[in-house]
Amino acid sequence: MPTRIILSRLSTVLQPYKKKLLIAMSAMVIVALFNAVQAYMVQPLLDKIFYEKNARWLTALPLALLAVFFVKGVFYFFYSYLLEWVGQSVIKDLRNSIYAHLHDLSMNFFYKNSTGELVSRIMNDVAMLQGTVSHALIYILRDLFSVTGLLAVIFYMDWRLALVSLIFIPMAAVPIVVFGKKFRRISSRYQQGMGEASNILNETIRGIRIVKAFCAEEQEKRRFAAKLQQLFDILMSETRFRSLSHPLIEFLGGIGMALIIWFGGNEVLKGHATPGTFMSFLTALVMLYEPVKGVSKLNSTIQSGMAGAARIFAMLDIEPDIKEQAQPVILPPFRSAIEFSEVSFAYTPGELVLRNVSLKIAQGEVIAVVGPSGGGKSSLASLLPRFHDVSAGAVLIDGHDIRDLSLHSLRSQIAIVTQQTILFNDTVRSNIAYGSPQCSEEEIRRAADAAFALEFIEDFPDGFDTMIGESGVRLSGGQQQRIAIARAILNNAPILILDEATSALDTESERKVQQALDNLMKNRTTLVIAHRLSTIKNADRIIVMQDGRLAEEGSHDRLLALGGIYKGLHSMQHTGI
Repeated sequence: MPTRIILSRLSTVLQPYKKKLLIAMSAMVIVALFNAVQAYMVQPLLDKIFYEKNARWLTALPLALLAVFFVKGVFYFFYSYLLEWVGQSVIKDLRNSIYAHLHDLSMNFFYKNSTGELVSRIMNDVAMLQGTVSHALIYILRDLFSVTGLLAVIFYMDWRLALVSLIFIPMAAVPIVVFGKKFRRISSRYQQGMGEASNILNETIRGIRIVKAFCAEEQEKRRFAAKLQQLFDILMSETRFRSLSHPLIEFLGGIGMALIIWFGGNEVLKGHATPGTFMSFLTALVMLYEPVKGVSKLNSTIQSGMAGAARIFAMLDIEPDIKEQAQPVILPPFRSAIEFSEVSFAYTPGELVLRNVSLKIAQGEVIAVVGPSGGGKSSLASLLPRFHDVSAGAVLIDGHDIRDLSLHSLRSQIAIVTQQTILFNDTVRSNIAYGSPQCSEEEIRRAADAAFALEFIEDFPDGFDTMIGESGVRLSGGQQQRIAIARAILNNAPILILDEATSALDTESERKVQQALDNLMKNRTTLVIAHRLSTIKNADRIIVMQDGRLAEEGSHDRLLALGGIYKGLHSMQHTGI
């Protein structure tokens, strides 16, 4: 992303803080003016006191100097505090914007991007930008105003010397520009590497049981160490350029200073200038070169921030695949039927996973979907809450094409319980009440009781206030699933999707969870994705999917009598083949 566009986007982000920035800049101008006054005061110090031996100046000058430092300090505090406040506010706003934007993106985005990479975007990339906005912004703006004031002083003192000195400022800018491009490229590589390192951490910590079970600790240690070495090499590459840029700019400044001393000294010896004038000029010039050297030091920070900003804005520019209409229809309470009308679907264009599937589910009906792995069962279920859009055909609820509906009104009428239980590192109460924040304590208890979870919850020392750990790690698989079922019961949605909700459980846990599911399914229209055929014998209809097509349909007994795919699956499960 070009620098011009990044700066334009950053200016938009800064727009809400325009007034505070203007106040800060006004304070900066005053500080810059007093910097110039400090440099100018060298001239009367030398000429009036040491050369002319004027006693009145000896009394007045120290008092004036104290006043200068006091006023400068007051305004320095104001602009430094205000700019830091603005910088931190911008960082907070960007993190909120990225996090909010992530929630608006479609499921396809999360399939293509790792968790570690996304966490790195929000934390590391924004942290890189924080250095630019909170610190570099302060120094760059301050130095800009200081340079302006000091240039006025040196031109006032001696315009010829000023012109000579200005030759070296553009020369100092050359390495800043050259190294800046390198810093930007290096920083992009570093931020990408940080995302990969974050992903390794996320994967290995979440999968620590598998790591230990397969004795892969040393393998994971080597993998992470290799990534850290790569990051170290990138950082040292940046350090080499940063360490080289500062002395190079300082040397160029030294050349200019030597010429100024030689030229200015001749002017004093010839009587064309006083020692005070020359020393005041030299002081202003030294103060002038300090900001230029400061820019070289900040250059890597600025370029890292710009690289972070480019990645941040690139993410914010990603459009969700699933979009609402400009004026979406609010879905009324479900009362009639769900229909899949000649539905085809592909995650990747041209690679269909569903082909011309037509299916109608009446209100209150329990439909089980079975079939070999890869047949399209879960893909079919994911279309109903519009996690993905159909490639052809339509999904209708009470005659409404779900693409015309508001996502909130659609999804608020659908509850989902999956094989991979998603719980949060919070209390049992908060996990059951997730999505229903206004519910009462009694409603939470009733939902837990209906999910056959109340007994084990009350056995915990802290009851409903028990922290369950990341992904519910402190609970057994059956307990996790019953908490998820209680959450769905409390949600009280009329449409229910069960995606292999018992396939990962042992027999005893499955029995308890199945009882909880029976309570959950009462008076609900249910779509059950099943792996164990024993759990769906009592379904109103069983749909058999194979190769993305609806291959068979009927009751358990009818499908067995048919002697087709379902009978084959049933025989395999009962014979252990």
